[in-house]
Amino acid sequence: MRKPKINRMALAMCLGSFVMLIFYFQNHLKPAQDSGQARGPRKSVRSPLQALYTTDPTELSPLQLMHQSRRDLLEDVCHSYTNKRRVLIPEDLKHLIVDDHHGLLYCYVPKVACTNWKRVLMVLTGDTQRDPLQIPANEAHVPGTLRTLSEYSTSEINQRLRTYLKFVFVREPFERLVSAYRNKFTRSYNTAFHKRYGTKIIQRHRAEASPEALERGDDVSFSEFVRYLVDPGTQREEPFNEHWERVHSLCHPCLIHYNIIGKYETLQQDSSYVLKLAGVDDEVTFPSSAKSTRTTADMVASYFKDISLAYQKKLYNLYKMDFLLFNYSMPAYLKFT
Repeated sequence: MRKPKINRMALAMCLGSFVMLIFYFQNHLKPAQDSGQARGPRKSVRSPLQALYTTDPTELSPLQLMHQSRRDLLEDVCHSYTNKRRVLIPEDLKHLIVDDHHGLLYCYVPKVACTNWKRVLMVLTGDTQRDPLQIPANEAHVPGTLRTLSEYSTSEINQRLRTYLKFVFVREPFERLVSAYRNKFTRSYNTAFHKRYGTKIIQRHRAEASPEALERGDDVSFSEFVRYLVDPGTQREEPFNEHWERVHSLCHPCLIHYNIIGKYETLQQDSSYVLKLAGVDDEVTFPSSAKSTRTTADMVASYFKDISLAYQKKLYNLYKMDFLLFNYSMPAYLKFT
């Protein structure tokens, strides 16, 4: 009579063990499922976001302290200048590139090494083992090559914003602006920009323009470009092109809490830091920048010498939030100060 009782006890113990195993695997496998990774196991169990915040606050390195300071300042400026928050819409997320395998969200800003960052992310998210610099620049900018956050469902967007490492690279606003002008309006190969924007700028802001200039749009001066930017009618007609749109309008740093704010001035150091947090610093190296083509502060000052005080002030006010959010001082060459 005792044997059935023993069997029932053994069965109950087996069932209990099975239930415990289910709970064990649910608890241990769920984080990997939530992370959205689809290319196999990571070398490290820590996500880049976890790697960023695991260091004891009392033992932060100078690099970590610098990035903490950038985050703190950004948050303070947002609180000071943003009265009320709004809900993010898909249009706000078109510049956020997603790397589901490594748990990264990168907001790309044109004229801030975004071509090289796109190349790096193509290597990280694809099957290619190429050196990033072997990827042609035009290939890095082909729509659909890299997924953006706007392509995901609302729940997927929220999950990634909550658990992925979010980073952006910024640049002194007027250096970026002059770099965009030089690239898009003074290079003979950029005929698409000349036709799309140059002809419009000349028509509106050049008195007695020649028929050739109106047709070609390839000799826009910097002062004409500035007048186009500060003209209230410009943005009423259409949004700024991404190459001269303000960073705060492209990446919404007061709505999206970026964990890393990299700077063009410390590009190599900050890029290496992101790759280290992602655990891929031994797999891919961020390409070195070409120093010979860099737009310098002295070069920017030379472009502003012929801009009137009134237009200098209007242009600064247009880009003021980028100066404040990312801790860039008002340029010394501005005359209205």
